[in-house]
Amino acid sequence: MRRISLLILCLVIMTSLLACHSEQEILPSPTPTVTITATPTQNPLNKTLNQMTVEEKVAQLFIIFPEALIQETRVVTQVDQEMRNFLKEYPVGGIILFLANVDTPSQLTAFTHDLQAASKYPLLIAMDEEGGRVAKIANNPNFTVPKYPTILEIGQRNNPALAKELGYNIGKYLKTYGVNYNLAPVADVLTNPENTVVGDRSFGSDPHMVAQMVTQTIAGLQEQGVGTCAKHFPGHGDTVQDTHKEGVIAPKTWAEMLACELIPFQAAMGQGVHSIMVGHTTTPNVTSDGLPNSLSYEMVTERLRKELGYIGLIITDALNMGAITNYYTSGDAAVKAFLAGCDILLGPEDFREAFEAVLDAVENGVISEERINESVYRILLLKEKYGLLN
Repeated sequence: MRRISLLILCLVIMTSLLACHSEQEILPSPTPTVTITATPTQNPLNKTLNQMTVEEKVAQLFIIFPEALIQETRVVTQVDQEMRNFLKEYPVGGIILFLANVDTPSQLTAFTHDLQAASKYPLLIAMDEEGGRVAKIANNPNFTVPKYPTILEIGQRNNPALAKELGYNIGKYLKTYGVNYNLAPVADVLTNPENTVVGDRSFGSDPHMVAQMVTQTIAGLQEQGVGTCAKHFPGHGDTVQDTHKEGVIAPKTWAEMLACELIPFQAAMGQGVHSIMVGHTTTPNVTSDGLPNSLSYEMVTERLRKELGYIGLIITDALNMGAITNYYTSGDAAVKAFLAGCDILLGPEDFREAFEAVLDAVENGVISEERINESVYRILLLKEKYGLLN
């Protein structure tokens, strides 16, 4: 019976490999070597953590849009007194900047500097500077920085040195302008040619090649002292619909994902990626809860944390996307994502509602302060790693 079971298992793996169109053998899963761990009792960061109020700890869980710092609707490109007052009341973990927040080199430098000066605790200042189509700085004509073709074209060249150069140069100019956390690289494997949301943001359809390019991009970014993020776990490359607009089902089984989509993410873990972004796809052939993966305990904790052994930061994809806002309030989504095991809650549609919902969940015992401490510790550890707490 054991031999028969082993034969069946081998056939399943071979079938999964063919479904992924990979001609290479599956490599052994790398042992995670991420240095960001959650051991508050053994680290001097305990002092900072213990000085924080519960409200401050909850605020640290959020990376928000700069527009969330003001009451009226307008694009924010500089810090004013209203924003300073907000950051005193809500010392959030970070700010994410988009194209509209970036004007000129001097403006961006002043903006990031003033944001840090206004915050009680140092901020993670994030961007999606992937290179190619998604590059807020490189695609701005006011900036003279290295520009790259689409990420897909870089993958087609199959040159790991070019991927490392991509990461190194992007990291270099991000750091120059005060951006310390890049929500990149994209680790999705483009297995569906009709996919548009990932499309040319992916290195390609071969998971092993994608893994190699992803790890080199991470290496280049981290050499420049910029935080990294592999996205969109467990993979958004086999879909057609766009989670920015609606709920999206990714149909593969876990065995199929292990043979394809998850290979670059496991390689990123082995490279020491600082964080993994969980996407909003729903995987009914993997999880039984029917939730977007970013809100699913089965996916975030049972699969990513426990089965794959990831010990770094886990961040949600932006919580203002249609796959979330069409079905959940800002408060419900924030609480569900945190209970699922995410550490950082990115860009809720209504920050104040999300903050109050998480705080209420702590005060009502739905979320323990010990669990809050674990996530805040991971966040502080990343900040300390790049000298933000000094």
